[in-house]
Formats: sequence, structure tokens, C-alpha cells
Amino acid sequence: MWSHIPIPNARILTLGKNMLGLVGQEVAAQLVSAFILSRLDYCNSVLAGLPRCTTEPLQRVLNAAARLVLNLRPHDHVTPALQKLHSLPIDYRITYKLCLIMHLVHTKRALQYLSDSVQTVARSSSRPGLRSSTTAVYAKPRCRTKFGERGFSHAGPTAWNSLPHHLYHISDTGLFKRRLKTELFRRAYGASC
Repeated sequence: MWSHIPIPNARILTLGKNMLGLVGQEVAAQLVSAFILSRLDYCNSVLAGLPRCTTEPLQRVLNAAARLVLNLRPHDHVTPALQKLHSLPIDYRITYKLCLIMHLVHTKRALQYLSDSVQTVARSSSRPGLRSSTTAVYAKPRCRTKFGERGFSHAGPTAWNSLPHHLYHISDTGLFKRRLKTELFRRAYGASC
């Protein structure tokens, strides 16, 4: 069942633990980013809407990577470590990727098939004269199953519409990424961060 999800091998984490004494924490963070986080983030937007029991193994890999970089014991709390590394939990990484793709759609820099799969409320035929038709909100198609809600045409607008309105009008992708990560980091770890 898990063969289609690229979960890093536990041997990589074990080897990393042994090599941690040879390299510094900054180099360890770069190695973890290159070999583990890149595989966790690859195509993770297709994991939108999956049950927690399915994304939990990916979160455990992320937790183990944070423990590896910061040289924590297995029973140490990992949330402060993830905060220190400025790393989002898996569910928020999925939301980040969906919102980034929706930003590209909104700024007309996405591939055509992605742009064709979503539409703004203004283009929706059921809401031509409403105030919401002047906003950057995207329409969510009705779905009869949970499986349908996992599709980009539903999951993308759901993630995008949950953002604060001031993020909708940012056209610079670099600035959008920074502000989006700040917003999702605040949601994941609370306002005190």
C-alpha cells in the first residue's frame, strides 16, 4: 500500500545519527533537507484530504528527521524542535503546496490544465451579481464523496479560501511564499510563535 509514497528509509536516519558527530548541525540540516524533506514534499499535494492515519507515518519521518538534526533523544518532545527548525507539520505542508499552486493559478503562471480545473466565484454562473464575485475567492464544486474532495478542483479552492484576504493580492511569488509560511506556522504552533 505504501509503495507509491516515497517514505525515506529508516537506514538513512540511522546512518545520519552515526554521522552527526562528523558534521555540524547546519550541515546535518542541509543533508536532511536534501535527502528526506525533498522526498516528503514531492507531490504531497495529492495527499490532500487523506485521513490522519495515512499521513501519520510521514509525520513520524519528519519528527525523526528533526530529532536527528537537533540530536534529541527518542522520547524528547518534537514540537519545539520543529519550531526551532521552522518546519511545518505534514498537514500544513500539504496546505502550503496547495496554496502555492493556487497562487500560481491566480497569477496566471500555472499550467493550463490546473487553471481550467478551478474557477473564481465571479466566473461561476450561479453567483453573477453577488459581492463575493469581486473577490479572489474560488468556487468549490459539489462533491458527493470524500474521494471527490481530495481532487485539486475541490482541495485547492478549499485551501486558498481559508487564507486571510491580504494574501490574495500578493503577486510576487517569493513574498507570497514567505507570508504563507508565516501564516501556516502561526496556525500550526499558535500565536505565540
